[in-house]
Amino acid sequence: MKELICIVCPKGCHLKVDEENGYAVTGNSCPRGAEYGKNELSNPTRMLTSTVCIEGGIYPRMPVKTSQAIPKSLLFAAMDEIAKVRLTAPVTCGQVLIPNLLGTGADLVASRDMEAES
Repeated sequence: MKELICIVCPKGCHLKVDEENGYAVTGNSCPRGAEYGKNELSNPTRMLTSTVCIEGGIYPRMPVKTSQAIPKSLLFAAMDEIAKVRLTAPVTCGQVLIPNLLGTGADLVASRDMEAES
């Protein structure tokens, strides 16, 4: 039996997940907590946020994120790919920078608009 604290909402329910009984979850106050507990032990995923270099913008770095959660085991490999990205302003929020990052189905997208420096 594993114990987790749910991070889906601010409530922070204390979950108990029985791995030997089909990942049965107790302690959750909503269905999302049960889903989180099961997924966290069977296939943990995370949204990835970072920054990349951008030239000609009003700031030297551009915030980026994945369009959906990716497997936790691929976070370091994804960061290696993100480190290779070099942008030139202007860039718009939501613009896809790396489609299908590491074959996960998640795109790396810009998290804000970045105007070109005047």
